[in-house]
Amino acid sequence: MPMTTDEILAFRKKHFLATSVYYYKNPLHLVKARGEYVYDSEGREYLDCIGGIVCISAGHNHPKIKEQMLKMLKEDEIQHTSLLYLNSHPVELAKELLKEAPEGIDRVFFTNSGSEANELAFLAARQATGETIVINLRHSYHGGTSAALAQCGHGTWKFRAQPAALNVSAMEPYCYRCPFGKKPDSCSLECAKNVETTIQTSTHGKIAAFIAEPVMGVGGFISPPKEYFEEVIKIVHRHGGKYISDEVQTGAGRTGEAFLFTKALGIKADMVTMAKGLGNGAAIGATMMKTETSDSMAGKLFFNTFGSDPYQTMQAKVTLEVIREEKLMENAKAMGSYLQDGIKNLMKNHLLIGEVRGRGLLMGFELVKNRESKEHAVAETATLMEKCREKGVLVGKGGLFGNVIRIAPPLSINQKQCDQVLKVIDECLTEMKKEV
Repeated sequence: MPMTTDEILAFRKKHFLATSVYYYKNPLHLVKARGEYVYDSEGREYLDCIGGIVCISAGHNHPKIKEQMLKMLKEDEIQHTSLLYLNSHPVELAKELLKEAPEGIDRVFFTNSGSEANELAFLAARQATGETIVINLRHSYHGGTSAALAQCGHGTWKFRAQPAALNVSAMEPYCYRCPFGKKPDSCSLECAKNVETTIQTSTHGKIAAFIAEPVMGVGGFISPPKEYFEEVIKIVHRHGGKYISDEVQTGAGRTGEAFLFTKALGIKADMVTMAKGLGNGAAIGATMMKTETSDSMAGKLFFNTFGSDPYQTMQAKVTLEVIREEKLMENAKAMGSYLQDGIKNLMKNHLLIGEVRGRGLLMGFELVKNRESKEHAVAETATLMEKCREKGVLVGKGGLFGNVIRIAPPLSINQKQCDQVLKVIDECLTEMKKEV
């Protein structure tokens, strides 16, 4: 007999880590999924607008992926090989992935997650440059492993064990809450120039790397202007560092601009990392880099037990094919714009919404108690999530204080479903006003 919701929750509370978190007061027990929808243990349907934390790109249980997986099982294809043996699936994925890479990037290594992908990027940068310090951004997030968490710009995610000596945080490019008190019409890219000031004052003048997300995911879908990256890349290279573009959340066509947003922004990155939407839910990540960086690792041993297994690499390759064939990037751009316009329109009647931002189907809106003071509306964000769930729509949240609603549905979402999202958010915010 399947475990009940109460049995699962009781076991997790007793035997899982004390750090376990849940989105809702009464945690959701999900058992099935199809396309843009997930289903709980009682058979209730929900429109999935967070995709297992920005992981579902082609849609849950896509028929083409299922077909290929069943074919591999039927033909007894090997499930695990490790890189010690040869197999065509990792090579076929690498060929297609490198077609989408920024100019000059021609090497790829597969991992199990975005955390591992970033760990490898740090290792390679330090080996290539002979330096150790990595510059990150406040409000950033780069994974849950040791070196990745050390580069995290959220105190809520860090532990005492995180090594702090080899990382330095620069000011965040957070236009809505500009740390320099600037407005778009008075901005002189102070946040970008602060990267150089940080290097000049908090390092010995040389760095191993700088890492940034093109859109800061856990930070609340903070989307810096294109000019920010153009300025920072010059600074990073001027000080001898490698530029790492963390596309764990922005990749796989989610922004609607390109398969990799780095390429659309024209960032001359030395390395790009991916995961999440790359495998449409499969446990796979990737670190892409230039040959000159890869060559610096020659003579050393580096390995990942499950990093290039056939089933995961197959699923990522077919996901990429689906995104291309079904024009999901184009859909992400169109539906993302539609949703953003819709939520901006809701701002007229709902003062709780302070800002709407993001790129494509990686978008969010920040809730504030007052638009002038911009006080974080933390409790209200949690309430809105609960109410959306009750009406059959699942959204996420982010931001340092947890006051940003995050929307990242499968790239296949259609306009009718977007209208449902807008209707539910409007209804929930209206109810909240009446309850005050």
